[in-house]
Amino acid sequence: MSADLDLSPPEVPEPTFLESLLRYGLFLGAIFQLICILAVIFPTSKGHEQEETESTDGKASEQMKKPKGPATQIRQKPKKESKKKR
Repeated sequence: MSADLDLSPPEVPEPTFLESLLRYGLFLGAIFQLICILAVIFPTSKGHEQEETESTDGKASEQMKKPKGPATQIRQKPKKESKKKR
């Protein structure tokens, strides 16, 4: 009975170039996704946030300084309701 059992490891073919490329591409994609997730979870540096708030404050102050001219309103004519003739 023991002569019938084949306990040698199965033959695995060598991976082709395309399979190797796909494997390493998947690893790189997984690493990139982890970096993106970590960038969302952990806050950015304080210096970058201060630059953004300063630039938005500068834009807001520029808008306040602009002289306001007469308010232009878009006037729409009321639609006339007419009965349809049948």
